[in-house]
Amino acid sequence: MSGATLRQATGPAHSRILAIGGVRGENVVTNDDIAGPIDSSDEWIRQRTGIVTRRRAGADVDVLDLSEAAARDALDRAGLQGADIDAVIVSTVTYFHQTPAAAAVLAERIGATPAAAFDVSAACAGYAYAIAQADALVRAGIATHVLVVGAEKMSDFIDPTDRSISFLLGDGAGAAIVGPSDTPGIGPTVWGSDGGKAQAIRQTHAWSDLREDPSLGWPTLRQDGQSVFKWAAFQMAPVAAKAMAEAGVAPGDIGAFVPHQANMRIIDQMIKQLQLPDTVAVARDIAETGNTSAASIPLATRRLLDEGQVRSGDLALQIGFGAGLVYAAQVVVLP
Repeated sequence: MSGATLRQATGPAHSRILAIGGVRGENVVTNDDIAGPIDSSDEWIRQRTGIVTRRRAGADVDVLDLSEAAARDALDRAGLQGADIDAVIVSTVTYFHQTPAAAAVLAERIGATPAAAFDVSAACAGYAYAIAQADALVRAGIATHVLVVGAEKMSDFIDPTDRSISFLLGDGAGAAIVGPSDTPGIGPTVWGSDGGKAQAIRQTHAWSDLREDPSLGWPTLRQDGQSVFKWAAFQMAPVAAKAMAEAGVAPGDIGAFVPHQANMRIIDQMIKQLQLPDTVAVARDIAETGNTSAASIPLATRRLLDEGQVRSGDLALQIGFGAGLVYAAQVVVLP
């Protein structure tokens, strides 16, 4: 055996989110615009979901375009250039290319090459998953600045006649820059999965099935609404509570609650379960943006900051949950 001692990377004790940026699809789609094909109404959609409008991108806009716009916004807010980024993580389930990864192409677009770059497929939990990885990369000394992007063009996977999920979905991208900090800025991540419930949120058929039988048509998304509601509303609150406990904070210490923007009734039920005080600002971006999967947490956080509901330095409890089924929660210091 060699007498050499292996070196292992070490980095700063703490990391934090330095900036958050975002972009929404340019088209505002009202409930009246989509109610006809699902035999519904503006009133029914509002009561069931809390959604008034959703934002969708045009046909000439793809996930990379949304990712780039959000990334440049975050870089500008952080006072950084693409060349300052050491790693790029893109969370998406709506990028059409198996390879190369969206992150690698995005890195080139923003001038971050030769930054490490990879994609994460964790659906609505993807942003929180990527924040956990960025935190680890910085504190391990592998990267100084990590760009995290949650980007989805959900409108590419909707069936206009589907009453289970399609009418919820919107398009957008949110981005965060994670870097070193003198004080703790990202609490421990509580995450997990339950593949036994994989069919609760699913694609209608595989791409390979379409190859074999073109008559199947374009795959779209479906969900079992009741089972997803029960899982998210009641099983995710304990996950969020554990994230607070792991971070050493109580509900009264939290300035903002930023859950994945899936359904307003799920958000309200989670608030009750967590017994959050009225002083906590609650993200409700879903009302105007819809469900943007991996983009929803950073977009909702950016809205809270822009509207002055929270300030830099406040603690935010964020939790993503969705298809997989997968989930992740952490307490972060807002930039």
